[in-house]
Amino acid sequence: MSAASSVDPVDGPDPHERVRSAAKRRGLDIEIRERPVARSLPEAAALLGLEPSGIVKTLVVKRSDDTFLFALVPGGRKISWPKLRAVVGVNRLKLPDPDVALAATGYERGTIVPIGSTTDWPVFADASIRGRRIAMGAGTHGYSLFVDADALIDAYDATVADISDPE
Repeated sequence: MSAASSVDPVDGPDPHERVRSAAKRRGLDIEIRERPVARSLPEAAALLGLEPSGIVKTLVVKRSDDTFLFALVPGGRKISWPKLRAVVGVNRLKLPDPDVALAATGYERGTIVPIGSTTDWPVFADASIRGRRIAMGAGTHGYSLFVDADALIDAYDATVADISDPE
């Protein structure tokens, strides 16, 4: 991928440049691919030639103290709230409204990725993503980002645990 270019302070960064720049700072090798807009995770997986579990959803989760975290959950699975609460060590977590998620990350739902988020929230990754090259949001609709899951986990010092259940 190309190195980040200079950013016009008035217009702000291109989302892909923000992702590329953040990946470069963390030593992550990423690939961003354009794809037709998908209406569902299975459709996106088919467009990319992957099983749904090859796409990892980045979910923004709000804590009761109004801070956030990222939960990385593979396709075909959902957050297990009891498991995630136990790992995080809190009694209350919830998914915020889309506008709150956008304000917390700088990304719209469906495009969210920890790489280049406007705030580096803690990352909690489901243990099942280890050892795989995964696809995830790329900051804008119609694109997917590919990265080695172990490298992503290491770059963000993610907490890895069983935090999901089958859908």
